[in-house]
Amino acid sequence: MKNHQYKAVILDLDGVITQTARLHSLAWKQMFDDYLPEQEDPFNLERDYYTYVDGKPRYEGVRSFLESRGMALPQGSPEDLPGKETICGLGNRKNEIFLEMLAQETVEAYPDTVEQIVWWREQGVKTAVISSSRNCEAVLKAAGLTALFDVKVDGVDSQRLGLRGKPDPDIFWQAARQLGVKPEQTIVVEDAIAGIEAGRAGSFKLVVGVVRDGDSEALQAHGADRVVRDLRNLRSIDFACCQKPRSALENLDEIEQQLRNRDLTLFTDYDGTLTPIVQRPDAALLSEEMRSLLEELAEWVTVAVISGRDLADVQNMVKLENLYYAGSHGFEIAGAGGMHQQQEEAQACLTDLDAAEEGLRDRLKEISGVWVERKQFAIAIHYREVAKSDIHRIESIIDEVLEQQPRLRKRGGKKIFELQPDIPWDKGRAVFWLLDQLDLNPSEVLPMYLGDDETDEDAFQALDNRGIGIRIGAPDESTQADYFLRDPDEVKQFFQALLHKFHEGTLK
Repeated sequence: MKNHQYKAVILDLDGVITQTARLHSLAWKQMFDDYLPEQEDPFNLERDYYTYVDGKPRYEGVRSFLESRGMALPQGSPEDLPGKETICGLGNRKNEIFLEMLAQETVEAYPDTVEQIVWWREQGVKTAVISSSRNCEAVLKAAGLTALFDVKVDGVDSQRLGLRGKPDPDIFWQAARQLGVKPEQTIVVEDAIAGIEAGRAGSFKLVVGVVRDGDSEALQAHGADRVVRDLRNLRSIDFACCQKPRSALENLDEIEQQLRNRDLTLFTDYDGTLTPIVQRPDAALLSEEMRSLLEELAEWVTVAVISGRDLADVQNMVKLENLYYAGSHGFEIAGAGGMHQQQEEAQACLTDLDAAEEGLRDRLKEISGVWVERKQFAIAIHYREVAKSDIHRIESIIDEVLEQQPRLRKRGGKKIFELQPDIPWDKGRAVFWLLDQLDLNPSEVLPMYLGDDETDEDAFQALDNRGIGIRIGAPDESTQADYFLRDPDEVKQFFQALLHKFHEGTLK
């Protein structure tokens, strides 16, 4: 059904997205010139910046340049005062100079890059920004670009996770993991030699070099598959998620054909899928008609409800014993026969969630309309009733609290931000855990997933080419699902159509 190659793009920050590479190079030169005033071969902006420091973690850049001049210094500590005669001290001084320059200048983004990222996202392409710099988040905020990316992995994350610096591919692999894509489905966009080498070492499907001026030979020599001066030149590349979904109701015969000789396993979200979106989650009551349809479907196929709600909450809302349930986006799962599972790594993050909840409640209490909902394995910050002018302030507070809790991550949704344990687990993984626990052989069953929100895209991604994804919403919404249904009313019609086919014997 989907035969294109690419599903995501990972872009370096400095020199690709923002015009901050010049400030970095000037900061490097000033630091080295101050430290080595009598150096016969001083730091060269053209040659040394791109060869020894560009794209590398700061301390590795210091070491690399000094080694090129036959010099060595002790490593020191990240807490070393700026300018101390250690690798870390010199690196900290370079950062100090860069921040001084950054405060004096407006951060500009490359217009072609911003335009292309916006275009990709409109097509449903996932995007991530990576940077070896620890100042990535500050630069993104200064340029107003934070909302353009699903994932950010920077120097702060690299230190926390123990990632090796470029030319090792760790930072790209981490971004791909968080996006939920494989390297062979992903494009890397870089302007630095070390970054090109990292993309190639990581076995990414396409490594694109960006040259704003000068020639492209160096990037090509180090492994770039393609070199461009304008990112809009990449618009001709086909992406798997660019295929627009089609109506599930209008393509029932096609869906039926896929189900021939295979058993359907039905997974569905709750809010926005089985019930309409409402102002308050406790008002999202399941209609008796929808409950009856689910109960009857469960007599024919395995049915599971996968929700962002707590497990007990979604079970209480549905009130059907012959279904399986996954709460907190799959962190807790239960069902018939006494099945019950909690994600162990998530349990280890409960104290982090407690601390984040306390900080959020304290700092958000002055903002009218915001509502902090604590779940067992997540914290939801609802802003549906918040003034538009306050939304950016809310997100800034969330980001500041998140900086103090590195084991948590932020996810978005419909009028909601959510903090979750930052572990490789989501609705897609929950779907396949259930299939495995129920001994449902993928070659004999066809998983189908219905959902309406950002977290449901993880399940659509997981089922790509292995099942059927149905997005609930407008047909022009960006999604990786194969089909769409406009609203819960159409979901009801779809369930009725499936039951009709079971009763008439066209489906088993």
